[in-house]
Amino acid sequence: MAIRNRFSELLPEITAWRRDIHENPELLFETHRTSQFVADRLAEFGCDEIVTGIGRTGVVALIKGRSDSQGKVVGLRADMDALPIEEATGLPYASKTPGVMHACGHDGHTAMLLGAAKYLAETRNFDGTVAVIFQPAEEGGGGGLEMCKDGMMERFGIDEVYGMHNWPGRPIGTFAIRPGPFFAATDTFEIVIEGKGGHAAKPNETVDSIVMAAQCVTALQTIAARNADPVEQIVVSVTSFESSSKAFNVIPQSVTLRGTVRTLIPEMRALGRDRIHEICTHTAAVFGGMAHITYTEGYPATVNHEAETKFAAEAAAKVAGDCDFAPLVMGGEDFSYMLEERPGAYILMGNGDGASVHHPEYNFNDEAIPAGCSWWVEMAETRLGAAQ
Repeated sequence: MAIRNRFSELLPEITAWRRDIHENPELLFETHRTSQFVADRLAEFGCDEIVTGIGRTGVVALIKGRSDSQGKVVGLRADMDALPIEEATGLPYASKTPGVMHACGHDGHTAMLLGAAKYLAETRNFDGTVAVIFQPAEEGGGGGLEMCKDGMMERFGIDEVYGMHNWPGRPIGTFAIRPGPFFAATDTFEIVIEGKGGHAAKPNETVDSIVMAAQCVTALQTIAARNADPVEQIVVSVTSFESSSKAFNVIPQSVTLRGTVRTLIPEMRALGRDRIHEICTHTAAVFGGMAHITYTEGYPATVNHEAETKFAAEAAAKVAGDCDFAPLVMGGEDFSYMLEERPGAYILMGNGDGASVHHPEYNFNDEAIPAGCSWWVEMAETRLGAAQ
């Protein structure tokens, strides 16, 4: 691999940053310690401007090249927040916060972008400005949207933006990317099926919410099987089935269903939303009940821009020798909001064998740090060009 030698030298330091962040995880927008840790390191590196509080607890720093003939700014983004999971790794640097851990590798993303920022501030061998973006609340809080709503792109003059996520199961330090829709839009629903409760010995006197809800769960699977174009992706998952009674001899008054809809294009997103309303409303009505549906749109699909995906793949190939074509991912990612505002791309980097993300035994692989840092730097220097 064409790993920059400087990152082999910096690896112990960057690893120490990563493990410090891992030991002290924070959720959503409560990344106060992490944000301060990031801001302190950026100040030590001599960044030209450091702004905190973007999108509540986000941090943005500008690093100016030795020349700026074109006035261009390239944004590099890492996420900082952890997950509400009890860690089970048994590592000496395991989370010190009960019920919270870095189970998705955002500690590694943050540390790698800090490493890249240190290198870029030392060398400044580019023509323009790099904006390093440290985002809170990727795990369900929409921190990317909040930073955009705070005017980040306009305030710092960002022209392009790039993001990265580690990927367990891929060889360490390898890369994969694809143009167009990449990560899915992630919506949620809550459906309250209302019937008429009563004694289990007299079902004829009830309107059975359990039967209605069970019919809805089955019928919802026809959205993907019979309503969607077979070549498009839609995943409808009912993940919770909860009745208003826990008794053995009671037919409950109501049942609440909860779940998610994951899609890659707007047409499928609209189809999922509309069919959930139609199926559950009419199914309940057939049995003499009612369905009250709350449908909430979450992150939009993450859509990589064509030209910028090519640039990102070329940079990855310089670091790793090649760059693979990535599979579609039906998980969500709020880097999507930044890609709606500016051209850019999102790439996967191999984390090696081990537990998957969002697992209590997951751990970011520190051996991947030099490749990740090198990719960030390659993106900055190639997109801005050498200093004049």
